[in-house]
Amino acid sequence: MALIYYLTHVHLDHGARALLPTECERVGIKKPLIVTDAGVRAAGVLQKVLDALPVSLHGPIYDRTPSNPTETAVREAAAMFKAHGCDGLIAVGGGSSLDCAKGVAIAATHPGPLVTYATIEGGSARITEAVAPLIAVPTTAGTGSEVARGAIVITDDHRKLGFHSWHLLPRSAICDPELTLGLPPGLTAATGMDAIAHCMETFMAPAFNPPADGIGLDGLERGWAHIERATRDGQDRDARLNMMSASIEGAMAFQKGLGAVHSLSHSLGGVNPKLHHGTLNAMFLPAVVRFNASAPTVVRDRRLQRMARAMGLASDADIAEAIRDMNARLGLPSGLAAMGVERAWFDRIVSGALADHCHKTNPRIATPEEYRELLEASM
Repeated sequence: MALIYYLTHVHLDHGARALLPTECERVGIKKPLIVTDAGVRAAGVLQKVLDALPVSLHGPIYDRTPSNPTETAVREAAAMFKAHGCDGLIAVGGGSSLDCAKGVAIAATHPGPLVTYATIEGGSARITEAVAPLIAVPTTAGTGSEVARGAIVITDDHRKLGFHSWHLLPRSAICDPELTLGLPPGLTAATGMDAIAHCMETFMAPAFNPPADGIGLDGLERGWAHIERATRDGQDRDARLNMMSASIEGAMAFQKGLGAVHSLSHSLGGVNPKLHHGTLNAMFLPAVVRFNASAPTVVRDRRLQRMARAMGLASDADIAEAIRDMNARLGLPSGLAAMGVERAWFDRIVSGALADHCHKTNPRIATPEEYRELLEASM
């Protein structure tokens, strides 16, 4: 049976950050902990958000979120949340800051180590409505964490784990494309390909969820049509708006499930936390699309043909090469080897991928040897 769940308040428009005070009032946040990272603060983007808030809502700021959020960062921010008597969170940044804030929402209100609440440890049911309320303000167009029920955090045992609960869904998503106008080309490309990967993977996932399929296809069409414009001209407001929409749509759709692209990216990101998640997704997409082409549900529902149409391609046989060409035009790496990935890591990557929560929602379940072949094809 399909679970179709869309309950987030989403405000999408240029200047949407002006709604922050009324959203804090609606949600009941009077003393927020603001979670961000040093780059967002240094670029002046955080200040634009603070300028939209009355001084009474200028809570303490945690700006040490790493590029891949860790349990250590969650613990530090949760301690700040408690020390200042905060009653909610405002996350300002990319997926790392948003996911870190979700970790804080758990850690500040639930006992025990964070790993207790990881999805693959059976922890989803342990996350209760006691979680701290969260307002998400994305400054990139990629992860879609602002409308998603999950977070990815590297735990103290060095695993990159997913945490999933509808209680973690942000109470409000303030999606203001103006906050992405200064995003550098490389980060625009990498986060944009993350959004496109979400739309493609969830559309290939086998679960029956027609609304998710429709949303994912629209997100793919928007993302594919606008990612080059947004990368080449960061001030293109229309391209930025459409990329933020694609990001939102990808995450709204992936409640249906993701697949081997993400099981590999999550695992490899745990092996080397310095690697960018969106860039990894872009590297794995071509090989996984080819791998999934023979899956019964993909064949039956003409999934690749429908994606090709959304991408403006003549044939589904062109998808993998079109992704490789797009990566090249965007200035992304030519493969995993160019990112410094070593074949000596393959055993650890495969082990992590097999245990990842996205492994079983791929339309074709990969064996350890098939994962090795996907890694090799992506080098």
